[in-house]
Amino acid sequence: MAQNDRKLKIMYLSPIGFDSYDSIFADMIRDCKYPNSVVHVTSLSSKVGHMDNLEYRTYNGLICTELVKAIRQASLEGFDALIVGCFYDPFLLTAREISGEMVVIGPCHSSIEIALKLSNKFSVIIGQKKWEHEMHSTIKEYGYADHLASFRSVNMNVCEFQKDHDFTSNALYKAAAQAVEDDYAESVILGCTCELGFYQQIQEKLEVPVIDPSLAALKQAEQAASLKRAYGWKPSRKWSSEAPPASDIEQFGLFKEKFEFGNRIVIE
Repeated sequence: MAQNDRKLKIMYLSPIGFDSYDSIFADMIRDCKYPNSVVHVTSLSSKVGHMDNLEYRTYNGLICTELVKAIRQASLEGFDALIVGCFYDPFLLTAREISGEMVVIGPCHSSIEIALKLSNKFSVIIGQKKWEHEMHSTIKEYGYADHLASFRSVNMNVCEFQKDHDFTSNALYKAAAQAVEDDYAESVILGCTCELGFYQQIQEKLEVPVIDPSLAALKQAEQAASLKRAYGWKPSRKWSSEAPPASDIEQFGLFKEKFEFGNRIVIE
């Protein structure tokens, strides 16, 4: 079989040691992936603790080591692309540095790229005001701050989004409508991967693009994997993108043990 005819191999990694969300992401991926994609939905092990969110920088800091190990392990397993499944895009540049030939995708970055293909100004619907500073910093770092119309908060935490779908849908719709009508947003991004499954009904009511970050990341990962296969567009390893030397890794005694994911659902 020719290389470009092989199945695209993609991982959706939930960067927490809590696997209850995995089946939700797996259901979306099963419905939306391309036929030639094989997607592994994984999460970190309980070594990072049993956090069910990364709403605080403290929690982000605690996952870093295990996330780096997970990225390297996925690369060794031959994945074409990997999604770090959190809208904060935690340690995205660090993950890309150790990813070998595997493309690493962030939901925030992916969502903005899609939104700006469809509009000039976007708003982000966040769970809590707390999130705004970190997400705003990330958007500025990506160079998209001039396209940001606003953040709108619904005063919900991550684990509440999937509990009462009617309540969540109404809260997201009200915030999105304010963003469009008061802040002049031309598109709306749902600013959490757990805001999954609500974009369509909001989009139909508002008649503007509403971007689901998990779905956006999946589509960006599939595209990146396809381009890598077809044209050899894989991560650069020059200058600031240079990976740690193999000699350093051996000398420092890094990655001696095979990394074990906490959970894995394979969708073919």
